[in-house]
Amino acid sequence: MEVEVKLRLLDAANHSRLKEILSPFHIKKLNQKNVFFDSANGILASQRAVLRLRSYSNNNNEITRCVLSLKAKSVLNNGVSRVEEDEEEIEPLTGEQCVEEASKLGLTESRIIKRCKDEFGIDEEMGFVCLGGFENVRDVYEWRGLKLEVDESKFSFGVSYEVECENDDPEKVKRELEGFFEGEWD
Repeated sequence: MEVEVKLRLLDAANHSRLKEILSPFHIKKLNQKNVFFDSANGILASQRAVLRLRSYSNNNNEITRCVLSLKAKSVLNNGVSRVEEDEEEIEPLTGEQCVEEASKLGLTESRIIKRCKDEFGIDEEMGFVCLGGFENVRDVYEWRGLKLEVDESKFSFGVSYEVECENDDPEKVKRELEGFFEGEWD
């Protein structure tokens, strides 16, 4: 079970300010592309499940890593997300081919694809379709013993900004982050 705090930032100015404040704690920057899949008749969505392919690229826009994720039974309540998550790395070339032609996803040798077939009933005839996706830049920070992920996500309809922190005690982390924000934005 993945449990994380998700706090939305109001705008680009707040995003930039937070990154500036956290800059001494910066670890890495990740360029990510997130693409979502389901069956044509929406079996995964109907059962509150999401199949995501996340690719990571370097500064030359070359894909260096791909992670296939199956998330199910997601609940987001008051800034705390709880979701069953299963992740598996796949070859970057395979990931690129699946994004270009979603039907190839069903042919991929993958524990997660097998789960989609066995647990959700997505068969060969039904196959997978691409639902679209978004790109984001994730800056990762080690701050006060926490790993903070500050995202700028670009959608076809606009940009959103948020902070995520995976932790076993999300309510405590949420209070700490909200207190930090209140102190910095006064």
